Amino acid sequence: MIAISHRGSFSNTEKLLKQASNVNYLRILNKYGQEGVSALASATPSDSGLTSSSWGYEIKTFRNSFVINWTNSHIVDGVPIAIILQYGHGTRNGGYVQGRDYINPVMKPIFDRIAEEAWREVTKA
Repeated sequence: MIAISHRGSFSNTEKLLKQASNVNYLRILNKYGQEGVSALASATPSDSGLTSSSWGYEIKTFRNSFVINWTNSHIVDGVPIAIILQYGHGTRNGGYVQGRDYINPVMKPIFDRIAEEAWREVTKA
């Protein structure tokens, strides 16, 4: 037989969990979703402007979590242009076009702000 006993109160833990369940995560994620779209659009290398104007986002809700995905709908011959701009690509004549890391530098501050705001919402008194 296993017995567990405790002293004290779980009131602080219960309070934190109750506050966490009342947070409007979708409001936060929508705010940063749009901010990410704007940042990506302004940072995307542009010849025609099609790739930079093709950014969007979607929020997926799961039982215990939320996921935000940034998307780019500019695809040519099955190739997502935003990805080849980021990572580079081979050319038809055997050459290579070097990628340019334009996504990570603009998204890191947004990821940091999402985490900070979510934490503030969960822990506010």
